[in-house]
Amino acid sequence: MADQPHRFAGRISDWILHKDNQVIAFNKPAGLLVQPDKSKDPSLLGLGASYIRHDLYPIHRLDRPTSGLVLLGQKPSAQAAISQQFKAGTVKKEYLAVVAERPEEEAGTLVQWISEGRNNRSVVSDDETPGARRAELDYRYLGSSERYHLLHVTLKTGRKHQIRAQLAALGSPLRGDTKYGFKRSNPGGTIDLHSWKLAFDHPVSKQRISLTAPVPDQPVWAAFHEIMEALDWMN
Repeated sequence: MADQPHRFAGRISDWILHKDNQVIAFNKPAGLLVQPDKSKDPSLLGLGASYIRHDLYPIHRLDRPTSGLVLLGQKPSAQAAISQQFKAGTVKKEYLAVVAERPEEEAGTLVQWISEGRNNRSVVSDDETPGARRAELDYRYLGSSERYHLLHVTLKTGRKHQIRAQLAALGSPLRGDTKYGFKRSNPGGTIDLHSWKLAFDHPVSKQRISLTAPVPDQPVWAAFHEIMEALDWMN
């Protein structure tokens, strides 16, 4: 079947990173919804289902402005099995983040509490508050371009806007993320946060599957090309 038309770069088939009879993984463009919402804009779930010619089942979330790896179930049983892995914390989730302000410490673990704030924002607190949920991530400074800095983030929990809110609280909001303190927006309202690597146990074979999503083909990411090449070699 030919790819369906859409306003994002490339063909839908080019976004596929892995496919078997249980799961399918896409490299989602920034600005594309994962699931349909009231805006009725195109979604990865809808575009993917049209391409595959059957329903797909969401397993985890990725914010609309964010790019990168999204895993969908081809069967409800696969959705349920891998969703349970996310809840149990056995899925490894790695991100790349471009920030304007380099953190004072080159590496660290952030353990905080996140609650729902106004205007669809998450609020970070160092102390537990009623209704807040524990949020944990590890970050590591990788290198700098002329204007920006690249961080590697390993997400330990999965809270709404977690990386965006915790890095902003650290003093390092994501490039383009005006919701969390960056001064200028990116074209299309995107942010420079990329879901880079995901590792999970296959729901049937039980083998460990490790996937990597190439970063967007944009100048801000190209400036870190040599750093990311070295990082791939070390991994």
